[in-house]
Amino acid sequence: MAFADLSRVIAVALLIGAGISNAGRGQQNSAQNEFSAVLGNLGDNQSPGASLIVRQSGQTLFERGYGLRDLRTRTSIDSHTNFRLASCTKQFTAMAIMLLVHDGKLRYDEPLTQIFPEFPDYGKSITIRNLLNHTSGLPDYESLMEAASGDHPRWSADRQISDAEVLTLLETQQRGKFVSGTQWSYSNSGYVLLGLIVSKVSGKPFQEFLHDRIFAPLGMKHTLVYLKGKNQILDRAYGYTRNGNQFIETDQSATSATLGDGGIYSNLEDLSKWDDALWHHTLLSADEAKVAVAPVKLLDGSLPTWTGDPDDTNPQAGKPISYGFGWFVDDYEGHHRMWHYGETTGFKTAIERFTDDGLTIIILCNRSDLDPSSLALKLAPVALRSRNSRVHAAFPN
Repeated sequence: MAFADLSRVIAVALLIGAGISNAGRGQQNSAQNEFSAVLGNLGDNQSPGASLIVRQSGQTLFERGYGLRDLRTRTSIDSHTNFRLASCTKQFTAMAIMLLVHDGKLRYDEPLTQIFPEFPDYGKSITIRNLLNHTSGLPDYESLMEAASGDHPRWSADRQISDAEVLTLLETQQRGKFVSGTQWSYSNSGYVLLGLIVSKVSGKPFQEFLHDRIFAPLGMKHTLVYLKGKNQILDRAYGYTRNGNQFIETDQSATSATLGDGGIYSNLEDLSKWDDALWHHTLLSADEAKVAVAPVKLLDGSLPTWTGDPDDTNPQAGKPISYGFGWFVDDYEGHHRMWHYGETTGFKTAIERFTDDGLTIIILCNRSDLDPSSLALKLAPVALRSRNSRVHAAFPN
C-alpha cells in the first residue's frame, strides 16, 4: 500500500473513532441531562437534600449529592455522607437472621416462645418466618407506647424506648392483632424482635453481629447500627422537617433507639458494596438467598393485601402486597424488582433493585418533604434506556 493510501486509511479510521467517541459522549450527556431533569433542584446550598446513585451491572451511571447534610456546619452532601436508613435497615436484619439459619443456629419455623419462653401464649404460633414477612400479627409497639403513656408520655427524643422495653410492652399483651399467618400487616414490632433474636441466638450484641458478619466482610467501613451516646457517626447527615419556608431539625424521636427495624446509618459508597454483594451472592449462596425474595403466602395459600390499623394512611393500605424477607418483591411495568423504602423523623430512603436488568437506584434524604421512592421510579426508565452508556455526574466540589 502506498504511503498516501495508508495515510488516507488512518485518517478515515481516526474520523470514525472520533465520531464514535463523540456519539458516546453525546449519549452520556443526554442521559445525564435526563437524570438531572427528573431530579430538578432537590436541594440548594441553603437546604437539606439528598444523596443518590444509579448503578447498572455494577457500574455507576449517575451519582449526585444535593444540599446540606447539616444546617449548622453547612457541609455539603456527598457519597460519604451517612444517612439514617430507617426501614431500609430491615434488609440487613433479615440477612442477619438468614446467616444464623445458615449457621444452623436458627430455623425459619422456630416459634417465638422457644426463643423467649416468657412471651405470652399468643407467641406460640408466631414463627421467625412470620416476623420476617410481616404476618406475625404482633401489636404495633408505637400504639402500645401511647396506651402505656396516657396523658404523660413516658418516652421522648431525650428518653427513647429501647428494644428491651418494646419486648416488655409486647409481653403485656394477651393476643395479637390477628392469628399469625392469616393476614399481612407491616410490623416494626416484628423487626425489633428479630434484632433481639439475632443478639440472643448469636451471643453478640446486634450491632456487633452485623459488623462482624456483614459490614466488615463487605468493606462497609462507615456503616453502623447507631447507639446514641455509645458510638459516633462520621460525616453524619441530620434529619430535618420543613416548616413553611424553614427547615427544623427533627433528627431524633422517641423511637430512634430501636435497632432491628430502623437503626442503621450508611452512605452511597457502602450501599454500593452491599448491592454488589447481593448481585454476586457474597454472603449466602443463590439457593439460600431465594427465600428472601419469595412472596409470602397466607395460610390459605392466597397472596395478602396490606392490612393496617384503622388510621393507616399508607398508600398501599388495602392493596395486594408481595413481600419476602426484608424486601418488597413485585413487577413494575414489566420489570421484576426487589425494593424497600424507609421513613422516620427527618429522613426518607429508598432502594430499588430491578433484578432482571441489573439496575439499582438508591436515594437517601435528610428532609421529610421528599418522596425518594417516586423519584427512583422516575429515574428507572432513563437508566434502562441508557444501560449501554456509562454516565457519571461527579459530586460538586
